[in-house]
Amino acid sequence: MARCFVFPGQGSQTVGMGMALADAFPAAREVFEEVDDAVGRKLSKMMWEGPAEELNLTVNTQPALMAHSIAMLRVLEKEAGLDIADARFVAGHSLGEYSALCAARAISLADTARLLRLRGEAMQAAVAPGEGAMAALIGIDIAGAEKAIAETDAALGVCEIANDNAPGQVVVSGAKARVEATVEASKKHGAKMAKLLAVSAPFHSSLMAPAAEKMAEALAKTTIRTPVAPLVANVTAKEAGGPQDIRDLLVKQVTGRVRWTDSVAYMAANGADRFIEIGTGKVLSGLIKRIAKDAAIISVGEPADLDAYAKF
Repeated sequence: MARCFVFPGQGSQTVGMGMALADAFPAAREVFEEVDDAVGRKLSKMMWEGPAEELNLTVNTQPALMAHSIAMLRVLEKEAGLDIADARFVAGHSLGEYSALCAARAISLADTARLLRLRGEAMQAAVAPGEGAMAALIGIDIAGAEKAIAETDAALGVCEIANDNAPGQVVVSGAKARVEATVEASKKHGAKMAKLLAVSAPFHSSLMAPAAEKMAEALAKTTIRTPVAPLVANVTAKEAGGPQDIRDLLVKQVTGRVRWTDSVAYMAANGADRFIEIGTGKVLSGLIKRIAKDAAIISVGEPADLDAYAKF
């Protein structure tokens, strides 16, 4: 029995996230207070009271989701005796990779919060509003998505595969006109549904190169330690090496593909048979069920989930 802890990415956020944890457990409150201090504002108040429009801004969403994940982790450590060092692997989807590294004691909580706020700012600033887009293609495989992209006019701009989330769920990202053309073309290549996503920038595409440069500068100044549990990285779907390798992978991740299907398959093939999603929502649990069909999966993000975790 080998456990893997996974951490959600953007799109899982919701007003009220983490509030019940903070009310019930001092360990969780301490996390939210430290993150508030690190980002220089009452992020926790926004998480619990909204407005949703402000929480959904990338610059706020990224540290907020991490804060909820680490608050839940601290509660599990205190109340359920969890030691992340016993994990077979840790992994996270996009910004969740930072949560995983914080959980595995590779990056301090305050540094993780500051990095994610900067990451959100840099990604938002990399492309002018309205020029970029992302779209989910449902029912299509990677080969079909690549054919759809190739069929569109390159003069419209960049369009690349941003996320390989699960069999039949691919996300593309790039210039708005090219992404819209790919949405239409994908229907001829197996997509049962294709729709633009409500995001503010074309994440995980080459258009994010300016953001990658800013993250490289910030990460070079950040203390990173070897994780106490192996990290499976988004861009390689394999175990990361030491601190410098982690820095390089986090920079590549800004413009690179999130290989979630391959990452989960790698973990399952290398002993992980129990996946625990820590934080907001159950998005990753749903994806993992489609990739590692024999694995046991649970999502924990609220006080009521502690009993289920203990039984799990």
